[in-house]
Amino acid sequence: MDGTPRDHPRGADVDAPFFDENYLILSTIHSAKGQEWSAVFILNVVNGCIPSDMSAGSPEEIDEERRLLYVAMTRAKRHLHLIHPIRFYRSQQPKLGDAHVFAPLSRFTPDSVLVRFERHRWPESAVAPRLARVSRWHRIDVAARMRDMLS
Repeated sequence: MDGTPRDHPRGADVDAPFFDENYLILSTIHSAKGQEWSAVFILNVVNGCIPSDMSAGSPEEIDEERRLLYVAMTRAKRHLHLIHPIRFYRSQQPKLGDAHVFAPLSRFTPDSVLVRFERHRWPESAVAPRLARVSRWHRIDVAARMRDMLS
């Protein structure tokens, strides 16, 4: 044996995994049942996502979607964040296009529920300078640059 990895039994030099408190778990609402975390972020709490357009055909399906949101919300021990994007950008649009659709807040979060939450928005002061930079950008023909690199 000359000490190369192929001479060692599989995993012989591998240490035990290191676990600490700084990690992120990405989960679906369905697989979160029975779990509990210190902080839970529920993304896209908008009509069309929660409840899903695919599951809004009958009152029974709507009730099931409401139960799923309840399951997701009750997984949080200390912090619950419901993320509501204002708009979704459409895919398959022209270069530099900005076509979007506005996203209505989920029907499962009426005002009577929202009064129990703190509400935060992205500060305009953080967004405005970035938008000003976008208008100064110029178009780059990536395809032409790639052809130049390959020729």
